[in-house]
Amino acid sequence: MLNPYTSPIERLWYYTLRIICTLVLLFLVLPVLVIVPLSFNSGSFLVYPLQGFSLQWYQDFFNSAEWMRALKNSMIVAPAATLLAMGFGTLAAIGLTRGNFPGKALVMALVISPMVVPVVIVGVASYLFFAPLGLGNSYTSLILVHAVLGVPFVIITVSATLQGFNHNLVRAAASLGASPLTAFRRVTLPLIAPGVISGALFAFATSFDEVVVTLFLAGPEQATLPRQMFSGIRENLSPTIAAAATLLIGFSVVLLLVLEWLRGRSEKLRTAQ
Repeated sequence: MLNPYTSPIERLWYYTLRIICTLVLLFLVLPVLVIVPLSFNSGSFLVYPLQGFSLQWYQDFFNSAEWMRALKNSMIVAPAATLLAMGFGTLAAIGLTRGNFPGKALVMALVISPMVVPVVIVGVASYLFFAPLGLGNSYTSLILVHAVLGVPFVIITVSATLQGFNHNLVRAAASLGASPLTAFRRVTLPLIAPGVISGALFAFATSFDEVVVTLFLAGPEQATLPRQMFSGIRENLSPTIAAAATLLIGFSVVLLLVLEWLRGRSEKLRTAQ
């Protein structure tokens, strides 16, 4: 709320910023929300104006063997990749945060490089690596590469949580006879849990939404939901795709709400320390 003693220029700047922020928000959100009404259209084409209200495309989604197989594959690959990313990312973050060795910055840059390397390069390299091993079209290669893409998110969030971690708590636990594993399980892990879970959610969302790597590594039997949507756009543009996209949007909103709750919880734990 504006101070009653603000000058006209400050007041003008305040409202200008509010308008700019609103326009940016609309620019980001409206293209995503445009697809939602189309998923309830009774017509057979993705066009406006809507011909009527119908849930037939959601019914088509849940009754389709192809869409259900794609959803099942996503629910297999994403959780498995998330567990791997969470484990390796947490251990890497702890090692990089506590360790002090030459080339630490280079190692950190390497472990988060999957975030900045173009995904198509990761897909091509992964295919060239796994294809000679007979794993070109398999869940194994798909899960491993999705985990690689998720590890940087876990490392970043856990490292940020560890920046405010009080290491005297671990020393106190050790002085009371706790082993390193017990101190980690009873002291460190509960305090960094919000960062671990936040990173895991980012890794899950990355895996669940990944399509480029999946195009290289997945066969028809391993097709995930994003790949099925991509194939549908190319081969048979149906409002069922809009229904699938709307479900993904709803899922993303739930993830964002959980992340916001975890952020607040992490702030409370950091203040308590």
